[in-house]
Amino acid sequence: MSNKPSDKNSAKNSADKDIDEPTGVETTGHEWDGIKELNNPTPRWWLIVWMITIVWAIGYWVVYPAWPTINGHTKGIAGWTQYGKLEAEKAQIDARQGEWLTQFRQSDFATISANPEVYEFARAGGEVAFKENCAACHGAGGEGKVGYPNLNDDDWLYSGTVEGIHHTLKVGIRSGHPEAHITQMPAYGPMLKVEEIDDLATYVIDLAKGDKAVQTPAHIRGEALFAANCVTCHGEGGVGDRNLGAPRLNDAIWLYGGDREAVVQTITHSRAGVMPTWENRLSEDTLRQLAIYVHGLGGGE
Repeated sequence: MSNKPSDKNSAKNSADKDIDEPTGVETTGHEWDGIKELNNPTPRWWLIVWMITIVWAIGYWVVYPAWPTINGHTKGIAGWTQYGKLEAEKAQIDARQGEWLTQFRQSDFATISANPEVYEFARAGGEVAFKENCAACHGAGGEGKVGYPNLNDDDWLYSGTVEGIHHTLKVGIRSGHPEAHITQMPAYGPMLKVEEIDDLATYVIDLAKGDKAVQTPAHIRGEALFAANCVTCHGEGGVGDRNLGAPRLNDAIWLYGGDREAVVQTITHSRAGVMPTWENRLSEDTLRQLAIYVHGLGGGE
């Protein structure tokens, strides 16, 4: 009979449905600014992809470490770990490096310089060591700063050969190493009058000007003071002496500044820069690579 309660409820539910006229599809009842949401079923392809991702995830959990446990995590049937992958890749790199390192160790500096491939290997290793140990003082590109030498020019306190650079790296300057470079400039503040120091500074500044310097009375007095106190180390005309670590004074390259105040300060109180010894901090391989890199910055001889 049509008057059954179930028939009445069915008819009522059918009447309550909101059907979109153009498509004939029931809506969800949601409406925004006159736009109604159709109650379309999920596309079959989407359901298939969804199921595949679920299967893939389960397989991944089984094959690779995924689930946390009290003792860490599941190992996975593949036995793969990030640490294992890293160790394998590192072993490959070490093997390749070992081949070049053998050639590097068996070669002197001259032989390395003549072999472009071994030289580039050494220079690359030296660049890494320089950035880690030297750039803080000498700058990322070896450009230096006040009190720290520029390594890109050809002005060297000591030897600028790759062998000489290697030795300086090993022993340092006033570092406490038994073979360290220890030349010390005296402080002339207690030995000379203020006026004499000023005249001496005039002469030293004029040396850097070369032929442009004016022979003033202060220059002439300073020249006499230079001859009496400084020429033994810095040489006639301020040419310097690398055997002593005495810098050239007849160029425009200054370690602590070339203005009058800086020069007067240097003469009065002296300077005593320190470079550490790297002999017990870096391996011999790294020291040699570092020497090659510094030599190749542009100022090596």
